[in-house]
Amino acid sequence: MTTTHTPDTLHRILDHSSRADPYPLYAELRKTPVGLQEDGGYVISTYRELTGILHDPHLSSDVRHLSRPMPAAEAHTTPSFINLDPPEHDRLRRLAMRHFGPPHTPGLVTGMEPDLTAIVNGLIDDFAGKERIDIVDDFAYPFPVTVICHLLGVPREDEPRFHVWVNAIVDSLDYHPKTDPKEKLDNGVQARNDLTQYLGGLLEQRHGRPGEDLLTRMANDDGPDGRMTDDEIVSTAHLLLIAGHETTVNLITNGMLTLLRHPQILQRLRDEPDLIVPLVEELLRYEPPVHIIPWRAAYSDITVADTVIPKGSQIMLMLASGSRDPARFHDPDRFNPDRQDNQHLGFGSGIHLCFGGPMARLETQTALSALVRRLERPVLITDPPPYRPSPILRGPIHLHIEQS
Repeated sequence: MTTTHTPDTLHRILDHSSRADPYPLYAELRKTPVGLQEDGGYVISTYRELTGILHDPHLSSDVRHLSRPMPAAEAHTTPSFINLDPPEHDRLRRLAMRHFGPPHTPGLVTGMEPDLTAIVNGLIDDFAGKERIDIVDDFAYPFPVTVICHLLGVPREDEPRFHVWVNAIVDSLDYHPKTDPKEKLDNGVQARNDLTQYLGGLLEQRHGRPGEDLLTRMANDDGPDGRMTDDEIVSTAHLLLIAGHETTVNLITNGMLTLLRHPQILQRLRDEPDLIVPLVEELLRYEPPVHIIPWRAAYSDITVADTVIPKGSQIMLMLASGSRDPARFHDPDRFNPDRQDNQHLGFGSGIHLCFGGPMARLETQTALSALVRRLERPVLITDPPPYRPSPILRGPIHLHIEQS
């Protein structure tokens, strides 16, 4: 079956002018579930096709399987396991999970709940006397960054340094050689190199020393799969640090924005605190922090929705579009925390299901519950708020509210 080109729709989605509301464009994109692009790549936008290909063993996350060179900054560094295929992916993910969750450290996430609550309440205490609050700068950013620094063993006072690096790395994720200045890619490459050197220096201090942080544990652990190399530990720390900066910040900010736009649901959450669990799941469907997986590759020819995608083709996965697909979700453009069978794509699917999902869920549940409970009459100042540049990791760069 011949696919239909949809370059104009995709270009509009990637353009910053569409960042505040890309969802009508996703609906337009879904008319062609598998769209062939001008550059020979493919875009997949419907739920059924997305879930199918995310579980397809012929889909590769390894840049080396692309038929043409990858221009993005991550092509210039040692890949983390999110950009590897089995068996390397499985081994590294098992090694990392030994220190991050079940079965070896089952209480890590839940055991942090008192600390998370204390951090959140401390940040909200600092709102006192302020008429205007930026939910991003004053709350959604410092909270998960404090948590990920604690988990990894990164000194919190070094945060301003790696904040600059992370911003440059994220900005380079959607680099396109035809439309973006080369400086965008170069800055991303340099930032990755700087962050690698920084994390490598921290890691050197951990070898042969006891400690409870993840860097120390990974540096000194000899499990059934052996021990990670220093390069593998640093690439894993890269992944966790960037996720701790961006995805949870966006999820919390998107969540507060959504609640302010739905005051009846905000009040209901005040009255029914247990609603927070399904509410965050619906948030992951309705306003997820990760909208796009910018590339995957085909190991061999793959047939998706009667379209043959040739071996080596670049494949872009529009996760946020799939989570708004009316063929899978009833009334998908409605925020409904009572939604049943909510198998969203907010954390992806398949073997690359988000490594930090349990922590992100708990952080967001803790953050939104406290904000709703303690802010009596929050008022959104600007709607839509200004958005970050990235169409991949999407969220407001500021979210100003007033306390009336």
